[in-house]
Amino acid sequence: MSTPNKRPATGALIGSAIGDALGQPTEFFAVERIEAEYGPWRQMRFPVRHNGVALVTDDTEMTLAVARALRDAQEAGGLSRPEPVTDALIERFSAWLDHPGIAPGNTCMTACRALRKGNPWAQATIADSKGCGANMRVAPVALVPGPAPHHRALLAQLQSALTHGHPTALAASDLTAYAIRLLAHGTAPALLPELMLSYARASVLVPPPGWDQWLGDLAPQGAAYVDGGWQECISVLERLAAAAAPGGVDPEADPCLATGAGWIAEEALATGLLCFLLFPDDPVAAVRRAACTSGDSDSIAALTGAFAGAHHGIAAWPPEWISQVEHSTELLALGGVWDEGA
Repeated sequence: MSTPNKRPATGALIGSAIGDALGQPTEFFAVERIEAEYGPWRQMRFPVRHNGVALVTDDTEMTLAVARALRDAQEAGGLSRPEPVTDALIERFSAWLDHPGIAPGNTCMTACRALRKGNPWAQATIADSKGCGANMRVAPVALVPGPAPHHRALLAQLQSALTHGHPTALAASDLTAYAIRLLAHGTAPALLPELMLSYARASVLVPPPGWDQWLGDLAPQGAAYVDGGWQECISVLERLAAAAAPGGVDPEADPCLATGAGWIAEEALATGLLCFLLFPDDPVAAVRRAACTSGDSDSIAALTGAFAGAHHGIAAWPPEWISQVEHSTELLALGGVWDEGA
């Protein structure tokens, strides 16, 4: 993407899984308990089990489901039409139920069960949910080669809408993919908060062309449905911009205090990105900081890993972590194909 040897797709996919694995043991814990059990956050060890594998959660399992669906849709007719994408996502989300990973979210489980039964997706989705399950899995949309920018926006919103139909879930998923895409193409990290604010504000005024065709079943009023979601994202992005500014927050403090605990999509985006922006040149410190938070640590760290991996590429991660994280073989293969095709 930005440099031939960077391999941002591989770095982001592996980084997301690494963050997920690192944050999996610390989810639901206060920072004080995390440090009491695992030591100072800057020295957190990668949680490798006796079999030599660091386990991931539903965050990575669903990221793989999205990645596989995009690959399937490309083979079935491309990513510029909603039908092959929707069909592929439904098939892969339904299959995910057989191996949902550790601590799968209730929204994802409920919606995917309804999809598996054959319910129309606009009825299967949980329309009032904006949980971070919507955007913890969206990285493949940013990384797959080929789609035009407006198609990436539609893909990001659609993959959310199948399970999390709240306007903010759609907007936060779109923004998350946008940030990963910018980083993969070499955008300076410090520019991200303002670029994302500009993107969100513009999206209220000019939604992506084709929204009704892709997502009209969810909302008869059209793309205006997402307007409130953009406004909620703008609010948390303004907090992110203040926190990420020089002197904004103490890197030793819990990032959740600045941008939220990450259980909901817009806060997962903001806090995951804040952890990266606090340590833009130290990806390992960034995911450790994200894993040592009082909120949804695995999802926050998964997003931080995707941001850091997109920016630095595969060189971001210790080789032993790459080989130890669960699903590394498939993640490396997917990333390799996408990096070659970019």
